[in-house]
Amino acid sequence: MASPVCLSSSFLVPVKEKKLMDVKLGELPGWILMRDFTPRGIAGAFQRGYYRYYNKYVNVKKGSVAGISMVLAAYVLFNYCRCYKELKHERLRKYH
Repeated sequence: MASPVCLSSSFLVPVKEKKLMDVKLGELPGWILMRDFTPRGIAGAFQRGYYRYYNKYVNVKKGSVAGISMVLAAYVLFNYCRCYKELKHERLRKYH
């Protein structure tokens, strides 16, 4: 008996509906151009990212400090990048 033909999901799904990790390199420019770059689309992307993060790290049965520590680490990194110019200037001073 012949085995069933297994078609890849990348051939059946339109480029617009694929996830970023499923897009082939040649399809990437077309995929980027099909994204929604309106303020509503960008806000929706941030909202989906927030809910994905919240459900994966914060809203779990056995919670830990991992979710909160990632937010804290991102906050520290953001502030370091924001204040780098002043920190670099003070680092080059020898005594005063």
